[in-house]
Amino acid sequence: MPEVERKSKITASRKLLLKSLMLAKAKECWEQEHEEREAEKARYLAERIPTLQTRGLSLSALQDLCRDLHAKVEVVDEERYDIEAMSGMEGRKKMFDAAKSPTSQ
Repeated sequence: MPEVERKSKITASRKLLLKSLMLAKAKECWEQEHEEREAEKARYLAERIPTLQTRGLSLSALQDLCRDLHAKVEVVDEERYDIEAMSGMEGRKKMFDAAKSPTSQ
């Protein structure tokens, strides 16, 4: 049986043009999603975080406000650290269990 060479139904230049158009469309969609995420983030933060009113506060009131904010930041940082440590431990435990199991050989 003689081998028949398959010819492409689409030229190389047309294929390249279509590929570049697809990449341009994907980039456009990605940028639009990124803008939407940023807008959603801004809306969420505007909802959840009240604006900081510092006008008309005395020096002692400003210092108290700074202390309160610093304490809140410390609490959030501790929680974030705990979550990262726990997720890291879980990941290491899973890797250790997978390496230890007889099915991984």
